[in-house]
Amino acid sequence: MDGARVNVIDFGPRAWLVEVTDPLGYTAAVQAALASEVDEVVPAAATVLVTVGPGADRGDVGSQLASLRPVDAGPNETRMVEIPVVYDGDDLGSIADATGLAVTDVVARHSAPTYRCAFCGFAPGFAYLTGLDCALELPRRATPRTRIPAGAVAIAAGYSAVYPSASPGGWHLLGRTDAPMWRTGRDPPALVVPGATVRFVEFDA
Repeated sequence: MDGARVNVIDFGPRAWLVEVTDPLGYTAAVQAALASEVDEVVPAAATVLVTVGPGADRGDVGSQLASLRPVDAGPNETRMVEIPVVYDGDDLGSIADATGLAVTDVVARHSAPTYRCAFCGFAPGFAYLTGLDCALELPRRATPRTRIPAGAVAIAAGYSAVYPSASPGGWHLLGRTDAPMWRTGRDPPALVVPGATVRFVEFDA
């Protein structure tokens, strides 16, 4: 599928699943054109789930979805989030070995970029952040851990993320943060939402 095409798939009585190469850009297009007709627009790695609102003409919405094309969404500067990180993760040394970098360089390269949340998934508040320095791109661990603590800052497969709660996981652990990634009483509950920009700030324990 080229960058200009979208593939709209029937996804139940009130939703469509749209395959697209630029989910954030397509999400912005849907929100601009169909805000009054859709309930929810959820981007993922290569798809966007669109839920039709009550009273909307589902067939008409589907036709419009097929004709929409991604737009330049731009970073959501109003949702810039700074996350303090203590870089003392269990995998810091092995990341340095795998990349051929010094530990200090790993930390510097991870904390230098401005990241962008491409989508959320896996667990409530788990944000997949793009913008990772290519020198730090590593595949997931061959053997996942059975438990990673909440607040673990990690990298894998070109993304960076923070584990919002304790869970199994196969990402490489760089450090930890006290930033609450998910809080049910907050609006929105997720600290980082799709389109938001993120900076990791080195913090001494």
